[in-house]
Amino acid sequence: MNLHFYKMHGIGNDYVYVNGFSETVENPSYVAKVVSDRHFGIGSDGLILMLPSKIADVRMQMFNADGSEGKMCGNGIRCVGKLAYLTGVAKKETITVETLSGIKTLKLHIENENVKNVTVDMGAPELSPSKIPVKSDKQQIINEPLNIDGNTYNITCVSMGNPHAVIFTNGIDDLELEKIGPKFEHNDIFPESVNTEFVEIIDDHTLKMRVWERGSGETWACGTGACATVVAACLNGHCKQGDEVTVHLRGGDLSIVWNTETLFMTGGADLVFTGDIEI
Repeated sequence: MNLHFYKMHGIGNDYVYVNGFSETVENPSYVAKVVSDRHFGIGSDGLILMLPSKIADVRMQMFNADGSEGKMCGNGIRCVGKLAYLTGVAKKETITVETLSGIKTLKLHIENENVKNVTVDMGAPELSPSKIPVKSDKQQIINEPLNIDGNTYNITCVSMGNPHAVIFTNGIDDLELEKIGPKFEHNDIFPESVNTEFVEIIDDHTLKMRVWERGSGETWACGTGACATVVAACLNGHCKQGDEVTVHLRGGDLSIVWNTETLFMTGGADLVFTGDIEI
């Protein structure tokens, strides 16, 4: 089939986007693997479909590079908001998006008809191990030791629609993430696998993060991961809840605020190019 696509990224977290209002993807899991290949396909961290919704302006369906379906993508949802605006599907500053993690509300920051940044109401973090999910008898997992190949890592576990394990450490630029990441992702304590964030504390308003995403490997950015990192930083006393925290990722910066009930994430959403691919 011939498929029209949009290549977009949120601070380096790049996906192939398809406007499901005008295109049909019969087997998105297979298509995700084809288009994500950086040698034989377009090259991306996965595939995201913008689809009609009965309960929101649009519905987002996302697939990782290995074809597995994800419940939520913080960087991806900002690009969905921009795509909805650019295509005229939802030509307004406030857009609602249906996801497997619920309906998210987006505020588009527009200059001269161009969406520059997007703020997403990411909802409240989930800290109950059974709902993240993580195998544990504790009420919350905050700075708890986990043995990986004979090394002890202190993890704080948070779900932002996706499960996350956050580790605060130094020297993250030197980490062999391609070796360490899969050992967290497939550890038996995480029944649905896990996204893992390695975080350096710059100061009480600034964090630096690298991420290993389940199903995709290391990516240049992760919106839900940045939110989970700020939650973990507040729970461990490194940052103060209610303050704006900047998270430095390989692809750029995200601004996160965790107030009493929800997290607000602000970051870029960029259209790289459009095209057609034969599959």
